[in-house]
Amino acid sequence: MRSKTSRGSRSLANLLSEEFDHKIRQGLLHEGDKLPTESELVRSYDVSRTVVREALSKLQASGLVETRHGIGTFVLPTRQSPGMQLNAHELSESVDVLAVLELRISLETEAAGLAAQRREASHLRAMREALQAFEHNFALGNETVSHDLTFHLSIAQATGNRYFQDILQHFGTMLIPRNRIASIHTPARDPDYLRRVNREHEEIYAAIERQDADSARAAMRIHLTNSRERLRLAQRLSQLPEPVLPA
Repeated sequence: MRSKTSRGSRSLANLLSEEFDHKIRQGLLHEGDKLPTESELVRSYDVSRTVVREALSKLQASGLVETRHGIGTFVLPTRQSPGMQLNAHELSESVDVLAVLELRISLETEAAGLAAQRREASHLRAMREALQAFEHNFALGNETVSHDLTFHLSIAQATGNRYFQDILQHFGTMLIPRNRIASIHTPARDPDYLRRVNREHEEIYAAIERQDADSARAAMRIHLTNSRERLRLAQRLSQLPEPVLPA
């Protein structure tokens, strides 16, 4: 039976992504292998299309697969980076997200400018699909972090320089500030919060679409600076004493 709740959808998406993660890492799926289509996965696993798309987004964010629009989703070569091996638990516990945001401001600001100069129609389609998935899942109350990361990865891909994408894929969804904010303060789940994030994404996309490199850099810098300030505010609020309720 298909789950009707957002919690159930997230659990199913996690299970489906973990299954393919295991198959890839165990060599049951090899570099260049094509994954079943969305429709085939829906039929095979008896889940919704939303679950399938979230699972594929998680695999993309992990750098295990890439979707070539109009062709399919393919397994990427497994990269081993001895100097950069942190699992999800280590990331959530040990990484200074504010420090990483400072790095991302420098890195992704330039990536947005290059993407505006070099983007092709296929890159714009990928960005637009990520934004639509973000908005759709936001409206349903579902998880949006993987779609947020997919949007940023699609910008990195549009630069034509694979190292931008490699670095962001290494960070993964654990370093989207909303993950950390949600764990310490409830406004990360506030619809107004996500609307602001969505508007910032749209500004970045619009500048890249019209090939305005300066505006793309500015929009990305504003977005990531705002993300940093939202995280700082959430951290400060989390340190305030609980209000004393009247007897």
